[in-house]
Amino acid sequence: MLDIKSTKQTEEILPQDSMKVAIDKLVKKEELSPQLTKTIMHQIMSGQASPVQIAAYLTAMRMKGETAGEISASAEVMRDFSNKVRTKTTALDIVGTGGDQAFTFNISTVSAFVIAAAEIPVAKHGNRSSSSKCGSADVLEELGVNIEASAQHSEAMLEEIGMCFMYAQKYHPSMKHAAPVRKEMGVRTIFNVLGPLANPANANMQLLGVYDVALVDTMAEVLKQLQMERALVFGGNDGLDEITLTTTSEVAELRDGKVTHFTFDPKDYGFEYCTSDDLVGGEPTENATIALAILSGEKGPKRDTVLLNAGMAIYLANDDLTIADGIKRAAELIDSGAALKKLEQFIKASQEATK
Repeated sequence: MLDIKSTKQTEEILPQDSMKVAIDKLVKKEELSPQLTKTIMHQIMSGQASPVQIAAYLTAMRMKGETAGEISASAEVMRDFSNKVRTKTTALDIVGTGGDQAFTFNISTVSAFVIAAAEIPVAKHGNRSSSSKCGSADVLEELGVNIEASAQHSEAMLEEIGMCFMYAQKYHPSMKHAAPVRKEMGVRTIFNVLGPLANPANANMQLLGVYDVALVDTMAEVLKQLQMERALVFGGNDGLDEITLTTTSEVAELRDGKVTHFTFDPKDYGFEYCTSDDLVGGEPTENATIALAILSGEKGPKRDTVLLNAGMAIYLANDDLTIADGIKRAAELIDSGAALKKLEQFIKASQEATK
């Protein structure tokens, strides 16, 4: 039994009282201790918390505002409950929190193939649509990818072709306890930011897009606490959870244990702003068509947005490249056909997986 201490009290909190104590503290705008946060998450993930308790906790946490400590403690528990892809391969994940209500095409998913073509192993972690028309799992499935690949096959794919996709529902079965509550609530909760932090392959590099620029520095601190080696956390000043092409983006870079913040402007790299409508996607069929067009070399704002995001990843994964170098390399990988070849290779390898 965990001896859970509150932040301002020294008396032991009994497990059966933990949820009540936590909700009361959140209502009072008090930060939860890491130990109490972990206990609550354990109760949620193990099915001990009722739907009413989960909803009350998530609502109170949202109203108070999540701190880096609460997010990192929650993520540790979510990781403990997940199925794992056990690999020694150093890998990168590129993912957004979702919740931006922008209904864009699958920017990070398309970018992943460009990144993998740069010989940077990509352990992509994603799900079906929640707040958009098409999630990463939806578009990959439409492209012919077997999204149900086992952990063993995902490990083999990562080591053999430098890329795998881990379908969140398959790797986080304990999320079934909170999923119905989240869906019925229909608002952002701490789980929007937890999913991207629970990569089953324990990727040591990450590009993380957030739906609110106010979260950029917070999430960078969370990744630091979770001992991520390198990361770029960003949010568009238009509300997009990607490096956007409609305006500037706020970026926090984690490298060598230090976090630095900068504002990224596409115009500084030779790009012109586009409109939000230029980046809109649709249902899985439409987004799959968009993905193939971009990887086949079609020019336009969608391609340019992929260049920015993939270029950032290439920059992050290398010690001797600038952001401009990364963007240039991303363009070369698309124009040479290498990125499209990586997609084709990935589809074939995934189809060889046994469900």
